[in-house]
Amino acid sequence: MDASSKYLSADYPDRANHLWRYTPWKKIHPTGNISDIPGDFSRPEVSLKTIDGSTLPSGISLDRGGINSEGLPDDEEITKSFLEAVTGESKFTLTVAPKFKSEVPIIIEISTSGSFCSAHVCLDIGKLAELELVTVIRGASKWFGLLRTGSTGEGAITSDVVVNRLEHGKLLRVESISIPRNSQFKAGTVSSGSTITKADLRYRMFQPGGNLSVLGSVLSAKEMRLDHHIEIYHDSPETFSRLDWNSACGGSSRTVGTGMLRVSEGSNGADAAQLFQNLLLSRDAQADSIPELEVSENDVVGCGHGTASGPVDEDQMFYLASRGLSPNESKSTLIAAFLNSTLSEMGGDRMHGWLVSELDSDLSELGD
Repeated sequence: MDASSKYLSADYPDRANHLWRYTPWKKIHPTGNISDIPGDFSRPEVSLKTIDGSTLPSGISLDRGGINSEGLPDDEEITKSFLEAVTGESKFTLTVAPKFKSEVPIIIEISTSGSFCSAHVCLDIGKLAELELVTVIRGASKWFGLLRTGSTGEGAITSDVVVNRLEHGKLLRVESISIPRNSQFKAGTVSSGSTITKADLRYRMFQPGGNLSVLGSVLSAKEMRLDHHIEIYHDSPETFSRLDWNSACGGSSRTVGTGMLRVSEGSNGADAAQLFQNLLLSRDAQADSIPELEVSENDVVGCGHGTASGPVDEDQMFYLASRGLSPNESKSTLIAAFLNSTLSEMGGDRMHGWLVSELDSDLSELGD
């Protein structure tokens, strides 16, 4: 069955599921008519470059066309099949050779255009490769869909950050990544664009020694609605994961963070934890965080979760004011420090500096 037929034959999402409770499929669908697959999707411009403009090292390429990769066992069928249906002409594969190593972070630049736009990026990262990767989305499309699938190689060390810099509109992002034996994978999300975002991010460790960190730095202002759902699967012994998600919410915006840690039977020695933290910057801002655990194995190192929300600390504001900072400067400084606790973990110094420069104007806006 092709992707279009699969989507049209699927059951409509149940809002009892945390994935759809806050942002129903009808709201994020391009037209709102969920029985329709629009045909007027444009191709984005997609390019591969280094973060400092230097020559790309050998052993890495971005090519048109995709590779066959198995989805995760519990992928949401309706969104994945919809994106597969609308990205048939805009599919790309990032191929990283075994033992590839780059001292300079690599950027996949996606420039959107037209009313409806979409892309499918497949990750094919070789054994023992080491790289820092940033995927940045820009442009003024009314609606953009991003599907990312694939896997890392055994023993690979990957920092993989997705940056949402869309000017407005809606973003649907679906991610399905497999992490094999002794592979270390950092999955970072930096979101400061699009009016409405719906993200379904899923990662599976299916062999011993998998190590996963999922990190979020989310900036929500004005009337934004940013909804991120993260699921982490421990499907093998001796696997490790941490989910740390920070959201700063201003104006009348709303952020949602839902996390599910699934530890299957037989995954002895698993170590998993998740923490959501929200900084509320205005009276009308809202933040919802729902961590969940589903543990079917008794012999685990630990499985924990937590969430916390609150305003800017007035004592810290007073301290900074006593050092000569204006109220806006003090607030911006505290927001930056809050978001930086996850931002700084997404990669090395070069990547961190680039991410901070990308967010500088948005941090100033939140501080006002």
